[in-house]
Amino acid sequence: MDVRRLHRHTVVVLVLVVASRLCASGSTEDKTLALQIGLARIGISPGALDGLMGPRTSAALSAARTNIFMPTDLFTEYTITAEDVGRLLPLGPGWLGKSQQERLDYESLLELVAERSWAHTNLILRLNPTVNWTNVAVGDKLRVPKVEPPVIATKAAFLRIFLSERVLQAFDAETNLLVHFPCSVAAAMDKRPSGELRVETKVEKPNYTFNPEIFPESPEARQIGRKLLLPPGPNNPVGTVWIGLDQPGYGIHGTPRPEAVGRAETHGCFRLANWNAELLLKLVEIGTPVVIEP
Repeated sequence: MDVRRLHRHTVVVLVLVVASRLCASGSTEDKTLALQIGLARIGISPGALDGLMGPRTSAALSAARTNIFMPTDLFTEYTITAEDVGRLLPLGPGWLGKSQQERLDYESLLELVAERSWAHTNLILRLNPTVNWTNVAVGDKLRVPKVEPPVIATKAAFLRIFLSERVLQAFDAETNLLVHFPCSVAAAMDKRPSGELRVETKVEKPNYTFNPEIFPESPEARQIGRKLLLPPGPNNPVGTVWIGLDQPGYGIHGTPRPEAVGRAETHGCFRLANWNAELLLKLVEIGTPVVIEP
């Protein structure tokens, strides 16, 4: 049975019955990772996969209602390609350095493989303890979590963002939950929007306009004193996706730091892991309502 194709009357829920699906010697981290992978496969994201029962995994579980699926095929093999190696590009120093680059791509194969696997870099290191990451080459094979985007046959009728819980959820027209994502929100209370907004723009692989006025705490921003245009890439400040809202300057976007998603640290926008932002981009249309809850 492919749970990704099931109709979601409320939300698909996973229950901790992993022990019967794993070998008897499975560690607590392995059992938690099985739970996280199962959640991620159906669009109920626990954030970057790390094998730890933290607040984002607990929040994903609280969004669940009925046990349907627990994966047994947790891992797969990732083979490093020439294209992977060719993408690597060190980031320039500071805002000015980044603005002078052709693209803001992955800096290391560890970073690339972790993002392709929706995982925390620490988990990829744990799964590949004998790998020397300074000498990884084309053709090398790595052990990674087996995840892929859930198949969702309908568009989102509306989104809800819960500021206190730091989660974003998308629902269909019958109020069935489609996806649940951890979400970073503004650090300052007065920078958090409220009420109902709407999707105004959708951009894949966006540029980013650096405005020094938004970063008064940055000595570099004060020194530059002018706007800069940063090129696209997974290490762009808004990641690989920009979903602009109809309140000027506000949007839902990706991030180059997926491990940090779920915090109150932005300047006002709503930050998702790149892989979740890319799925959300496919679910929303121009005009989709976005309801901001306290």
